[in-house]
Amino acid sequence: MRLTILLLLLEVSMTVVNAAPAKTGELHSRIDAAAAKVESKVIACRRDIHEHPELGNREVRTAKIVADRLRELGIEVQEHVAHTGVVGLLRGGKPGKVVGLRADMDALPVTEQVDVPFASKVRTTYNGQEVGVMHACGHDAHVAILLGVAEVLSGMREQIPGTVKFLFQPAEEGAPEGEEGGAELMVKEGALKNPNVNAVFGLHVTSRFPVGEIAYKPEGMMAAVDSFEVVVHGKQTHGAYPWLGVDPIVIASQIVLGLQTIPSRQLDSTLAPSIVTVGAIHGGVRNNIIPDQVEMIGTIRSLDAKMREDIHTRIRRTVENIATSGGATATVTITTGYPITYNDPSLTEKTLPSLRDAAGAANVRLVNATLGAEDFSFFQQAARGVFFWLGTRPPSQTAEQAASNHSPLFYVDESGLGLGVKALARVAVDYLAAN
Repeated sequence: MRLTILLLLLEVSMTVVNAAPAKTGELHSRIDAAAAKVESKVIACRRDIHEHPELGNREVRTAKIVADRLRELGIEVQEHVAHTGVVGLLRGGKPGKVVGLRADMDALPVTEQVDVPFASKVRTTYNGQEVGVMHACGHDAHVAILLGVAEVLSGMREQIPGTVKFLFQPAEEGAPEGEEGGAELMVKEGALKNPNVNAVFGLHVTSRFPVGEIAYKPEGMMAAVDSFEVVVHGKQTHGAYPWLGVDPIVIASQIVLGLQTIPSRQLDSTLAPSIVTVGAIHGGVRNNIIPDQVEMIGTIRSLDAKMREDIHTRIRRTVENIATSGGATATVTITTGYPITYNDPSLTEKTLPSLRDAAGAANVRLVNATLGAEDFSFFQQAARGVFFWLGTRPPSQTAEQAASNHSPLFYVDESGLGLGVKALARVAVDYLAAN
């Protein structure tokens, strides 16, 4: 009798175990079918947003499109988060955890040079200059993909074990001067709370990888970014008599070279790469006048938190000591920016089967970190998160031929957007089903 009962219990257990994958497989099939069905809508949405780009904290039209569409899908909507951000809440039919999915909405002050019917002709004033406006980093694709995911998941909400929070974020490229914005402000304003997000996922289109490929990197995937300003104070004099003054231009030149020795000679480059770049120098008004001061600005990129602090210390020491050696003085101002985009290793490992099922195992690749930066990192500081690349380079181009993100020639092969919908939807559902 006891043996019979044990055998029955074992049979029931095996039935439950075998049923679970089948159920997940059924959800995957529904996701894939729905993603294929919404693909044309995703492309149309992307083209509309591309033709009407908006800079950070000014994404009014884009935010309205997002909010209106989420409401049509029966998703709870919160607007005006971090200025123009939109948060959508889809409550599944079964209890469970909360997963966040993020898309950024802002464009760049770039004049488009891509020859497509929906090319941007928008112009605006940015930092006092008239500029073109373009989705040169693919955020239009991100918005369209996430709206596609919202439609796919809203159509199967009864089968979703938990809640999906859609985070449509403004100002990833930075808020206007004097304003807060982006993911940091969304977190401050509680976008990941009520209900609390347990894990957050996002993707970024790129011309580095071809259509159909997904790339990932556990731990540090993208760099922390900081900016610095250096002012070298010399003593103005005639260009013919430099010994009567202190030449801040020569000293600034020495500082530029000295800063390059920080990543190349002072840090252990085997631990993590880093960059110190001077992006602009301003000083002087005439060819025969040595000016009183020179100003320079630059960027710092690092993939290790301790190294980041060390670089700051070394920059100050290098600048001040070189200035002193030439009889000048210098002030250094370092402004911290985005943290390291850090993919939780355990969560990344658990996410890989979803990505491989969506794209095919051969099309999901482990890649090196990049020294670009992403403010998705602020979400990852508030909840475990994974960020991955979605290839949108045309098959006819090599990585060297394709224009990079932020280029006026940046081009998105729209045939890759459907995979973005499928991948994000599967990642969300699989995470909820496993938790």
